[in-house]
Amino acid sequence: MTTLTSKTPAATPEPVAAGSGPWRLARAELRRRTSAKISLVIVALFAVMAIAAPLLSALGGWSPEEFDKTAVDPYLGGQPIGALGGISADHWLGVEPVTGRDLFARVVHGAQVSLLIAFAATAIVVIAGTAAGVAAGYFGGRVDAVLSRIMDLTMSFPSLIFMIAMMSVAKDVNRILLMTAVIGLFGWPGIARVVRGQTLSLKHREYVDAARVGGSGPWRILTRDILPGVAGPVIAYTTLIIPGMIATEAALSYLGVGVRPPTPSWGQMIAESVAFYDTDPMYFVIPSTCLFLTVLAFTLLGDALRDILDPRGSRT
Repeated sequence: MTTLTSKTPAATPEPVAAGSGPWRLARAELRRRTSAKISLVIVALFAVMAIAAPLLSALGGWSPEEFDKTAVDPYLGGQPIGALGGISADHWLGVEPVTGRDLFARVVHGAQVSLLIAFAATAIVVIAGTAAGVAAGYFGGRVDAVLSRIMDLTMSFPSLIFMIAMMSVAKDVNRILLMTAVIGLFGWPGIARVVRGQTLSLKHREYVDAARVGGSGPWRILTRDILPGVAGPVIAYTTLIIPGMIATEAALSYLGVGVRPPTPSWGQMIAESVAFYDTDPMYFVIPSTCLFLTVLAFTLLGDALRDILDPRGSRT
């Protein structure tokens, strides 16, 4: 007697849609997160504000260095005329006390200065840190030892004190270039350590061994196999260090060793507004709000990208 047995087909995974790589999945995940979408809108808004600062200040009718003595009351210590710091059709965000300079023009130009320094310093940090981390992790040996000791030395150095000293001593130089270089000098070891750890994990993978056996040289392996593997954590880390760069620039300008007047900067405006927070709180509130929203938006966006692109790192 023959027994017939029916075999049920094994469950097969659902096919992945064509073109649905990690970046497509990351974009889809970002679209599902409300906080990430709001943060992306805020980041884009301030980025456009920085890029179009000359056009926006021209639309407002005032340059950031232009005085308007008619907007302040000389008999009240130069207090802005009108409510909320002199907000009017002529001055959309009010004016500075004493000088009468337009706050809208100075805020948008301050965004340009602050974001330019932050993005340029971040570019230095990412390029230098990624190169050092990949070299240390892939080549190992003496290269790893030397680069790791340089990372330790740089991270143990009192960077803020050195920044203040350098910015105080160097007087006849371009302050924006100097701030970018000094901030970037001390920021690369953090991302270098992240990339080094990822490279140590990737260089023993099967596809890297296959490329090595197939005759590929170190440069081809690094650019074709290692760098794409560390791109996700690097992008997530980059978004997280940008708010730190913005805050560092604001702190140096607040301490008086950053961007010098009349060039506007959010940190500089906050420092100048301290003397008027009782009589003209809007002078303090406006640049502080811009700084707070920018740092918060980049932080939330960076957290979302880290959870999506580097989920293992976000759990450690």
